[in-house]
Amino acid sequence: MRAGRILSHLLRPPFVARRAFSPLVLAQVERAIRQVEALHAGEIRFAVETSLELPALWRGVTPRDSALEAFSRLRVWDTAHDNGVLIYVLFADRAVEIVADRAIAARVSQAEWDAVCREMEDHFRAGHFGPGAVAGVEGVGRLLARHFPRARGDRNELPDRPVLL
Repeated sequence: MRAGRILSHLLRPPFVARRAFSPLVLAQVERAIRQVEALHAGEIRFAVETSLELPALWRGVTPRDSALEAFSRLRVWDTAHDNGVLIYVLFADRAVEIVADRAIAARVSQAEWDAVCREMEDHFRAGHFGPGAVAGVEGVGRLLARHFPRARGDRNELPDRPVLL
């Protein structure tokens, strides 16, 4: 399994993820983030990483480990109300992870986040990257709207544009 994962990552050049998450798909995701953020007080970031480098693979870095690192690198934690959420896609593993800041993690169960991840992964396995990404944003948006309704004076603190790492 380890050798297969390493090969999968090493043989996955960045243009493969950029083709799946084309400018059109990224624009759809950005639009979805903007729309759902109008319904709740949370902040959503969306990031796609094509693959991990060999040293990380050798150390056994998991998609969750990478998502936590991206959460920090993208400063998703840097919101006034600790209400940031990262939707992270590790393309080579076809894995999705959702990392939520403290205020949100205290109210939304891991099982709820996992259900959104599995829905996205199902879309991605079928090659439907745009619909899968939008479904993920909408799923996170529903959870945030339930637990964090939009507050008066709420402002957009994080960029809505998805990022390809």
